[in-house]
Amino acid sequence: MNFITKLFTKERKLKIDFCEKNLDRFLPKELQNEYSTFLSKKNIEFKEYNCQSRCEECKISPYAIVNGKFIAASDSRQLLDKFKQLERDEK
Repeated sequence: MNFITKLFTKERKLKIDFCEKNLDRFLPKELQNEYSTFLSKKNIEFKEYNCQSRCEECKISPYAIVNGKFIAASDSRQLLDKFKQLERDEK
């Protein structure tokens, strides 16, 4: 991307939808501050839902819906790393 395009391109937001039950199940206390810091960035929008009707996936691993795409990981640390990579890719 050239300089002029970057200058006039609006930064895209990363929209992340969480299942509250999945967060309760997989997000350990030691990662909560890191998640909070990441989710408070101005280019991140997030929302927690009571249930997203993905019960089978919800029981197996941490996940989120990012810009309409299902993203899962083996643990919450890996999920946060995936969010960070997606954020870099959006820039």
